[in-house]
Amino acid sequence: MSIFNNIEIAFKDKSDNDLKRSYILFKTINNRYVSKILISLLKLAIFIKLPINRIIKSTIYKHFCGGTTIEDSQSTINKLWKSNIGTILDYSAEGKEEEVDLNRAKDEIILSIRNAKKKKKIPFCVFKMTAIARFRLLEKMNKDEILEENEEIERKSFIKRVEDICQSAKENRVSLFIDAEESWIQNTIDDIALKMIKKFNKNEILIFNTLQMYRRDRISYLESIINNARKEKYYIGVKLVRGAYHEQETERSKNQNYPNPVFNKKEDTDLHFNKSLDLSMKNIDILSICAGTHNEESCNILMNLMNKYKINKNDKRIYFSQLYGMSDHISYNAAKEGFNVAKYVPYGPVKEVIPYLIRRAEENTSITGQINRELTNIIKEIMRRKKIK
Repeated sequence: MSIFNNIEIAFKDKSDNDLKRSYILFKTINNRYVSKILISLLKLAIFIKLPINRIIKSTIYKHFCGGTTIEDSQSTINKLWKSNIGTILDYSAEGKEEEVDLNRAKDEIILSIRNAKKKKKIPFCVFKMTAIARFRLLEKMNKDEILEENEEIERKSFIKRVEDICQSAKENRVSLFIDAEESWIQNTIDDIALKMIKKFNKNEILIFNTLQMYRRDRISYLESIINNARKEKYYIGVKLVRGAYHEQETERSKNQNYPNPVFNKKEDTDLHFNKSLDLSMKNIDILSICAGTHNEESCNILMNLMNKYKINKNDKRIYFSQLYGMSDHISYNAAKEGFNVAKYVPYGPVKEVIPYLIRRAEENTSITGQINRELTNIIKEIMRRKKIK
C-alpha cells in the first residue's frame, strides 16, 4: 500500500471551506474549455486595468500563494511546519523591465534570505533570473550577440545583483535555488549558476541550479557537472523538476524550425527524471538534491533508492518538494513518514504575482491527469468528513 493514500493526513489542516474552494478551483481548471476562457478574460482584465485584485486574492491567489509579504506569509509557514513541512520562500514577481523594479526584486529576495536565517521552517529560498533581468537581455546573452553600450552596463548590473543574492545566501548560510526558465535563455542561466556554484559551494552546498528533465540534454548536462565538480573540488546543488513550459517550447521550435529541445512523450521525461534520481544518489557524496515532483512513482523511486544506498530518511542532502496548493497527499504523508519535505510558497503583491498565477493555471490546464487526482482526493476527504459528522 502506498504511503500517499492517507487522505486524512493530506488535508488535516484544511477547513471545510478550504476544501470547497479547492474543489471549485480544480473543477474549473479541469474543464479546459472553461479554463482557457477564464484565463483569456483574466489577461484582458489586466490589460484594460479592471479592479480584479480582490477577486483573485480570494480564489486562485489564496490557494497557491502564501501572502502578499513575508510577514503576511508567516501563518502559512507556521501551518506547514506543524506537519514538519518546510517552506521554500519565492518572491514571485517577474517579467519587469525597469532597473528600479529589478533592484527592488533583488532587495526582496535578499530580505527573504535574511528572514530564513537559522529557521528550520524555511530550509530554502529561491529566485528567477527574469525577476532581476530583462528577458530580452537574457536572450541576447544566450545568443552571444554583441551588446550595445547601455546593454553592457545593464549586463554588469544584472551579474552584480546575482552575486549580491548569492553572497547573502553565503553570509546567512541559507540554501538558495536558481530557477530554470525557457530554453532560449537557459544556457545563460546555467553558465551564471555554475559560476555561483563553483564560487560559493567550496565547503558546503548553498547554491542549487534547477534542471528541467523534459529537456533532451539534461542527463548529459548533469553527468558533465558531476564530473567537473569532482575534478575541480566543489559541491553541487540541483533541484530536479520535469519542466513547466512544454507547450511553449514545442510551439516555438515548430514556428522557428529548430529541433524540439524537449521530449514529445511524457514517458521519456519520466524516464529521464527517474534516471537523474539514480545518478544523484550514486553521487550523493558531492551532491544535494531537491526532487521537485508531483509524481508518486518518482517519489517512491527516490525513497527506494535512499533505502538501497542506506541513506537516512531525514538526510539533509535530500528533499522532496511540491508546490503550495498541489499534491498535499504526497507532501503531508512523506513528512509524516520522516522524509524532508518543503512546499514551494510564492508570495508578493497580488498584481505582481498574477503572471505566476496565469502560468500555473495554464500549466495545470494541460495536465488533466494530475488535476483529476487532486479532485478525486478532495472529494474523498469531503465524503470522509460527511460520514463522521
